[in-house]
Amino acid sequence: MALKYNLSKVYALSDNDPEFVQQILILFVTEVPQDLKKIKEGINEKDHKKAYAYAHKIKPTLDLIGLNVAFEEILQVEAWTKAEGRKKDIIETFKSVKQRVKDAVKEIKKDFDL
Repeated sequence: MALKYNLSKVYALSDNDPEFVQQILILFVTEVPQDLKKIKEGINEKDHKKAYAYAHKIKPTLDLIGLNVAFEEILQVEAWTKAEGRKKDIIETFKSVKQRVKDAVKEIKKDFDL
């Protein structure tokens, strides 16, 4: 149904190749949730470099999958890591990113039978 995501960039990049699109979606549903766990660990451990590395890693994927709000929020997480901010300053933003990804993963799995 594509309410939580937008694949127009994926289709444009792939020249409408359904196998390529499928590979991108499989990577998204398997890797991004794991990377979010690493970001959360970085936030909880006050390991700003770890949180930054994983936020930076998923940033292009969020853009590619059309999660525009989550993309903007991950930019905020990156800025927080560079400023070495306090956990309480970023936790709500991170929770929002996590929820948006969770919703998109659920919808993609249903829509593409993954």
